[in-house]
Amino acid sequence: MNRTKGDEEEYWNSSKFKAFTFDDEDDELSQLKESKRAVNSLRDFVDDDDDDDDLERVSWTGEPVGSISWSIKETAGTSGSTSEGREHLKNRNSFSYTQLPKPTSTYSLSSFFKGRTRPGSFQSLSDALSDTPAKNYAPELGRPKGEYRDYSNDWSPSDTVRRLRKGKICSLERFRSLQDKLQLLEEAVSMHDGNVITAVLIFLKRTLSKEILFRELEVRQVALRHLIHFLKEIGDQKLLLDLFRFLDRTEELALSHYREHLNIQDPDKRKEFLKTCIGLPFSAEDSVHIQDHYTLLERQIIIEANDRHLESAGQTEIFRKHPRKASILYMPLVTTLFYSCFYHYTESEGTFSSPTNLKKTFKIPDKQYVLTALAARAKLRAWNDVDALFTTKNWLGYTKKRAPIGFHRVVEILYKNSAPVQILQEYVNLVEDVDTKLNLATKFKCHDVVIDTYRDLKDRQLLLAYRSKVDKGSAEEEKIDIILSSSQVRWKN
Repeated sequence: MNRTKGDEEEYWNSSKFKAFTFDDEDDELSQLKESKRAVNSLRDFVDDDDDDDDLERVSWTGEPVGSISWSIKETAGTSGSTSEGREHLKNRNSFSYTQLPKPTSTYSLSSFFKGRTRPGSFQSLSDALSDTPAKNYAPELGRPKGEYRDYSNDWSPSDTVRRLRKGKICSLERFRSLQDKLQLLEEAVSMHDGNVITAVLIFLKRTLSKEILFRELEVRQVALRHLIHFLKEIGDQKLLLDLFRFLDRTEELALSHYREHLNIQDPDKRKEFLKTCIGLPFSAEDSVHIQDHYTLLERQIIIEANDRHLESAGQTEIFRKHPRKASILYMPLVTTLFYSCFYHYTESEGTFSSPTNLKKTFKIPDKQYVLTALAARAKLRAWNDVDALFTTKNWLGYTKKRAPIGFHRVVEILYKNSAPVQILQEYVNLVEDVDTKLNLATKFKCHDVVIDTYRDLKDRQLLLAYRSKVDKGSAEEEKIDIILSSSQVRWKN
């Protein structure tokens, strides 16, 4: 068909459809507007009706827009729209505009919601839904059918325990009878999974009375141990004490009661609480520890109050030179002994803060006392106190140095506290084992000890080898030369 240029322009300008252009090819909003205008233009083909709600709108396929069958098709068609859209864009240049047929549907969108059909139609909502073609499938939006069983009430105790072990959500509320709950607990114990056992015990703790729970757990030792551990972890001391009282475990009951002192911050209140623990049914050994704990805290309160006053007054030299870094309250016995040896070493035995008083009161062994006192006095560089610590007198009045901890440990502690070489050499010489003495003397550069030991061993070769290790022209080199040239030493090599 041949048209002139004027007719061509008149054709396109008079058309009720908008001309196709490439400018809006990727403009989805323009396509949506174009589709909307085209659909609305179909009103001319629809019979007039006074009621605006009866006006139906259809899609390009002839289905009423908004109907359930249209929604299903639109949803199903979304998955394949990507690949089909590419081919559609390629063929968009070839359009043939044809008049859309009048929809054959006899129901409208408003009739679906109002429950009525058009006049002259006997089609119901169920009939309309049944007309949906079988080839259209909507995607499954809900959970798989098997997943709904997680929240159902048809799981047996064994199935429930297995699902709990796999970490799946599983409600325990369906187990209401005592028999079901106990069976659930037995299944959990048979699985040997501590997490599952604890989860079931939490459920039983919440749903059973204490008397019934304790009675049933008394004959189930595995579950009982898990519950005791769980109560200790969460700090439920009240229920734990009730459990021990029911089981007649007096010693564990006493220990649990004693453990509550950790939650008391006030020193005086903690002391009074410990006093109430002394009469509890502990074992013989634990009873001694409880008594010592009470006595130690009592001493610490007195020492702390007195030292705080002395430190604030600023009249005591030791507190001026070495201010306290922390309070002595709640410290262990060894720390308290170190504190007393550091600040109150010269006090008489009659005072509470005296180290000898602490040693006697708490029966501290000699090794522990000497080791602690040595560390405290060496830190203060009080070498005279260190010397007096190891000096003893026999019944004839002769003095002798003795170290319960061994002089090799004394040397190491003195070296860590930067003791002078003369003091180190004195204590290195007191080490009885020759190899240990040489190792310590070499390590801490006690040259005189090494030279004298090689001389006593009459080992000329070792002495010559050691001569190369000392500084040239030093007093040690001169001493070695004198010994090597001496005719009084009978060398073995």
